[in-house]
Amino acid sequence: MEDTNTLKAFFKKCVDFFNKYSNIIKIAFLVVVLAFVVFEAHNILQEINGAQMRKSLSSQSPTNLLILTVLGLIAVTPMLIYDFTFTEFLPSKFKPLYIIKSGWITNTFTNIAGFGGFLGASLRADFYSKDATKKQILYAISKVALFLLAGLSTYCIVALVFIYGFGIGKQFSGDWILLLGGGMYFPIIFTITRLNNSEFFADLTISREIRLIIGSCLEWGFCGSLFLIIGAFMNLHINLLAVFPLFIAANVVGVISLLPGGLGSFDAMMILNLAAFGISPTTATVWVLLYRIFYYFIPFGIGAALFAYDLCGRLNKFLDYIPYNILQRSAQIIITVFMYFSGIMMILLAIIPNMILVNPLYNSVAPFTLYFLGQLSNVIIGCLLIGLARGVSAKVKKAFWPTFVILVFAIGNTLWKEDFPIRLAVFLAFIVICLLLSRKGMYRKRLTYSWGALITDFLIFMVALAVYCIIGFFMGNGHVPFKVQNAYLLPSQQVWVVGLIGFVIAICILYGLIRYLSYSNTPWLDQPFDEERINAVIDKFGGNEVSHLVFLRDKKVYFYSEDGEDQIVFMYQQMANKLIVMGEPFGNQAKLNAAIDQFMIDADNVDLTLVFYEVGESLTMLLHDKGFDFIKAGEEGHVDLENFTLSGKKRRGERALIHKFERDGYEFKIIQPPFSDTQLADLKELSDEWLQGRDEKGFSLGFFDTYYLNQAPIAVIQNEDDKIVAFANIMPTGDFAMTSIDLMRSGAEAPSGIMDGIFISLFKYSQEEGYKNFNLGMAPLANVGNSRFSFINEKMAHLIYEYGDSFYSFQGLRSYKEKYVDKWESKYFVYRKNNSLVFTMIQLLKVVNERPELKD
Repeated sequence: MEDTNTLKAFFKKCVDFFNKYSNIIKIAFLVVVLAFVVFEAHNILQEINGAQMRKSLSSQSPTNLLILTVLGLIAVTPMLIYDFTFTEFLPSKFKPLYIIKSGWITNTFTNIAGFGGFLGASLRADFYSKDATKKQILYAISKVALFLLAGLSTYCIVALVFIYGFGIGKQFSGDWILLLGGGMYFPIIFTITRLNNSEFFADLTISREIRLIIGSCLEWGFCGSLFLIIGAFMNLHINLLAVFPLFIAANVVGVISLLPGGLGSFDAMMILNLAAFGISPTTATVWVLLYRIFYYFIPFGIGAALFAYDLCGRLNKFLDYIPYNILQRSAQIIITVFMYFSGIMMILLAIIPNMILVNPLYNSVAPFTLYFLGQLSNVIIGCLLIGLARGVSAKVKKAFWPTFVILVFAIGNTLWKEDFPIRLAVFLAFIVICLLLSRKGMYRKRLTYSWGALITDFLIFMVALAVYCIIGFFMGNGHVPFKVQNAYLLPSQQVWVVGLIGFVIAICILYGLIRYLSYSNTPWLDQPFDEERINAVIDKFGGNEVSHLVFLRDKKVYFYSEDGEDQIVFMYQQMANKLIVMGEPFGNQAKLNAAIDQFMIDADNVDLTLVFYEVGESLTMLLHDKGFDFIKAGEEGHVDLENFTLSGKKRRGERALIHKFERDGYEFKIIQPPFSDTQLADLKELSDEWLQGRDEKGFSLGFFDTYYLNQAPIAVIQNEDDKIVAFANIMPTGDFAMTSIDLMRSGAEAPSGIMDGIFISLFKYSQEEGYKNFNLGMAPLANVGNSRFSFINEKMAHLIYEYGDSFYSFQGLRSYKEKYVDKWESKYFVYRKNNSLVFTMIQLLKVVNERPELKD
């Protein structure tokens, strides 16, 4: 009993081990199978005499070899019927192309290295194991295996009829025992399967059985026909039909021997017995050899390629697609570099056509680029290659076919020479393969130029054009101010003019090409402002401290929706290839992760990247996990309204200030929208007075906009004549957790300390309304780069904070807010790691300081 329990425990461990490492075991099994098949193929190739093979192949014309190759492939196809029928016994459904691929691999491998049917069974079990139990797989394999020899058995009976009924192939009547034994197999199997009512044969319907029988008959009939057709192509003057009984008997011997493909046994019997027709052993060997090539080796080569592709796919999937991504990215880099290189070289050749004659460096690299005979064509194709290289580098889908056409055309023109350059042909073929490999990675709908890419391409074209113009200028004046070989100059002014025309044509074509690559119908990117949808999100899920800025309408809006319902809203502005998102997205925070992923995907599809400005630590860490880097932008001050009071020594100055305002007749009020034209005119006058001619700023700050101001109450302070001397618009968040203000402006008649008066009055008002915190806004660059271990860009930001008061009161702003703030919360600037921080910061500053377009 103890031994039984030990055995069960051991068996359970084995099962658990297999389940745990099933993927690794499957891949290892496939590698072993491939190694075994390669080993068997190597053994077979060892039996083939190289000189004999060359002689046999040279005896056939290229047309004949092509015909035999096609016939050999056709002869293998009936075996696919086994796989289509096999899948009907399984619970899963497989796509026809998958069955064809898997069936081709299985059958061609089995032909070469049958291993007693074990290899075919193992491969089918691996290819079709999805959603099927081991029992179902085993039963399906067994049912199909019963009929693999049905066709051979049928042809054994046919061969006996040929010999004893018509006297065809009577030379081989001595093989009647083989033919009779083989012929008995099919009737016995058919009778058993039809009369047996066991559960095993329940799903083996008559239609499926007939299909398997037909498939087997076609398989053996096609391979026999191929053998006879090869004999006909060899111009053997014999009755080929009389060879058929021998072919069937030899295959029976091959099956009995259990050798892969009947290797050796089939071959020996055929070569020895073909002597009955007067065919020499050498000719018989060539005949069998050609049969092996066209029925076994060529189909197996295709199967091996498909198997290797499938194995690489599985390995790639097991390694989380990392190898494929590396290969795809490498191919894309190679094709991009080549196109830039070739484009520049072709333009250089157009500028200085004689350079190839005098410059050894050019001579050394010229064999690895493209070449056109005409100066005009060199300029045009060179410019097009550079423009398309930008599209390929940006993974733009629309760039593939123009690139493919241009490359094939340019390669064809380059190779169309009397001294066909083999080395260059191989290299250019490699370039085309790289382009094809990179195709699936070209998924973006359009090209969006980054500043870096724009500067690079602009410099290439402008430098080339400038040099060309300088050469033309010197030629026109008839002298050169510095010593230069004549070989580096153009032959004539006429040639220079032709090249200049080429530049103009190329730039026009390139402009159209860039417009084509840059165009895409992107509805979400052109989403108009939709007040109803925005309010629906805020009403249902609440807003945040910046959500009210959406009503400025100076930013675009991205909605993330599920099942037709908006969940998350992002506010952003586009600058070059950046979408600069203002603050944290508002809405259903449970969907934040999915919303960011979708926004990143949608932006990436049109060659855009996201940048987040003034976001909290939690969102920063989430974005960091998605490939973003960050720098601290400053700190945001929060006032704890639940504990705020004017009592005590700490607030003695604030109490005195409020009492002074009350004695002087100043009154704090909250006015509710919609506001009258008179009220808005008074507020506008006050705002203009406060601006003193300065431009408004938008994006992260509010500006005077009547639509925006009408979205929320406004806090005002009036003097004893009921004239408004200061105001601040309230920024509701959709809940009662936090509130804030945006515009805070005062006139010349406002007394000193009026802003403190507004803040203190708003704190008290917000307390009464049930708010818990008051957001005093950002203190930019506060506590950034203080540590000696801070990054260099943070240290530079710290220098701006310390010594930049002359153009912005960084420290003064923090000091003013410090007297009210109970808690400082860090805010960050988050950008993609592969983006230039310098360009990104400049783009952010441009957006933040850009004068908003006033809509009213």
